[in-house]
Amino acid sequence: MEESANIANNVARAITAVIDWSSPPDARKAAVSFLESVKSGDVRTLASTSFILVKKEWSSEIRLHAFKLLQHLVRLRWEELGLVEQRNFANLAVDLMSEVADPCEEWALKIRREGLSLWQELFPSLVSLSNNGPIKAELVSMMLRWLPEDITVHNEDLEGDRRRILLRGLTQSLPEILPLLYTLLERHFGAALNEAVRQQLDIAKQHAATVTSTLNAITAYAEWAPLPDLAKYGIIHGCGFLLSSPDFRLHACEFFKLVSPRKRPADESASEFDSAMGNIFQIMMNVSRDFLYKSSSSAVDDGEVEFAEYICESMVSLGSTNLQCISVDGNILSVYLHQMLGYFQHFRLALHFQALLFWLALMRDLLSKPRVAVHATGDVSVNSLNSTSGQADNEKKKILSFVSDDMCSAILDICFQRLLRKEKLSAETALSLGPLELWSDDFEGKGEFSQYRSRLLELIRFISNHKPLMAATKVSERIVVIVKSLPSSSTPAKDLAILESMQLALENVVVAVFDGSNEFGGSTSEVHLALCRIFEGLLQELLTLKWTAPMLVEDPSTNSARHARLQICTSFIRIAKAADKSLLPHMKHSGSMQLLADRALAICKLPQQEKLSGPADPVTHLIPLHSRLI
Repeated sequence: MEESANIANNVARAITAVIDWSSPPDARKAAVSFLESVKSGDVRTLASTSFILVKKEWSSEIRLHAFKLLQHLVRLRWEELGLVEQRNFANLAVDLMSEVADPCEEWALKIRREGLSLWQELFPSLVSLSNNGPIKAELVSMMLRWLPEDITVHNEDLEGDRRRILLRGLTQSLPEILPLLYTLLERHFGAALNEAVRQQLDIAKQHAATVTSTLNAITAYAEWAPLPDLAKYGIIHGCGFLLSSPDFRLHACEFFKLVSPRKRPADESASEFDSAMGNIFQIMMNVSRDFLYKSSSSAVDDGEVEFAEYICESMVSLGSTNLQCISVDGNILSVYLHQMLGYFQHFRLALHFQALLFWLALMRDLLSKPRVAVHATGDVSVNSLNSTSGQADNEKKKILSFVSDDMCSAILDICFQRLLRKEKLSAETALSLGPLELWSDDFEGKGEFSQYRSRLLELIRFISNHKPLMAATKVSERIVVIVKSLPSSSTPAKDLAILESMQLALENVVVAVFDGSNEFGGSTSEVHLALCRIFEGLLQELLTLKWTAPMLVEDPSTNSARHARLQICTSFIRIAKAADKSLLPHMKHSGSMQLLADRALAICKLPQQEKLSGPADPVTHLIPLHSRLI
């Protein structure tokens, strides 16, 4: 005993010499060498010395180094101890946790379990320790957090079989661990509220710290613990309840962020998984309902928006990965889709952006063609194709039927509106949009505007493929309204950016409805003819404008009139190129081409300064466009 104390004193002096920069270089070098010899020397001497130096009578610097020595022993030299010594070490560590618990200290020792039997020995002591107040309960929750982190975080000393043994042991222990975590949540959340009411704020903070630590521990299990177990032992319910608490809701969100994208198992636990995931859907939808209602009727602060971003992110993961868990209930599915539409329509860009990813993934999946399975021999498995793809197609059609006309109309309206950057708008137009946050260079973490706009255009194509008549009508009507409003604009040059953005929308709508891959691609279908009439109507509407008149947004300080003609001519060219042979014959027989020739000829007679310079002027393409039909 005296020898151990002497060694401990020597180690303490060496640690002091190392951290004291006033020590002579030779003394510091000798101290480092001595500490390394203790670290690599007799493992039992290392253990006894470390346990002596972590006690509270030593300075923080010495205790910290002693904890590091213990961690080194557990990580790299554990196998050198016998089974009895390993158990004695573990029991001392648990006792040590109780001894060092102090509100002014943050020490806790990370213990590696050596098999399920050792854990079963230690667990009753941990339960007993967790009952001795919030500080010791916090230490227990920290230990319960570190154990699963050894699975999810790479450690060189825990690979292969050792990692699998730890995972198996933890999985078998979930019936004990998860109820304990739920108990800690429930007990200390209630205690924190009670102490706050009694104005015992310091004690309330201790209980709150335990709740936060327990939520962090739960998060460590969220990635891999079976979802039915998380539901069975109350973890999903407990975290869902804490979403109503401003102090803990962001920590609870981390749990739902991790469980929402969990994939459905293919074994007999699938039905239990669906039930648990259905509960998560309901929790997220309840919170979304309250936020969307509040934000539509009153102002919301940045804290509430940040919380909503977490919720929306989980809603996106749920819908992108586990929509089948609620698709059997049409009422729930309908509510979910309307809430995701609410996020997509939200004036805050961050919420809209998250929902955009969901709608894009959903429509891409619902409108995708079934893949044909081909064997190595090159043969198609007809039976497999009929059974699996047929079932999948029916499921997709069912979900697609809930994407109603009103939803598609609202999605298109938002896509058209958000194709612009904030910097491109006039102050007058920006003011008319109210609180709507358009894309701005000030936003970070959302990528480039070009990527964002590409996503919007892809979604426009999907909606156009699903609802071709609606998309054609809406894009045509919006372009006509914009063009007719230009003469009355106080800043026509700025507002031309709106018309320019609609050219991209127009092209994508036309490409989608005339691409020949949807069910309306036949030249004799009624829908196809109706589409032709819509776009012919748009062209005729544009042709009736007085392109050469000064009233068409002519502004001496700008080239507004010329740019207006540029955008209008671009409309013709985009429609003609995308529709190809589908639309032009209708124009020929309706007289639209004669109007087109007249307008092109009028522009050609304009003074040179009234024309756009350069070979890329789209007006020069109008005559060849007319000539194709002659």
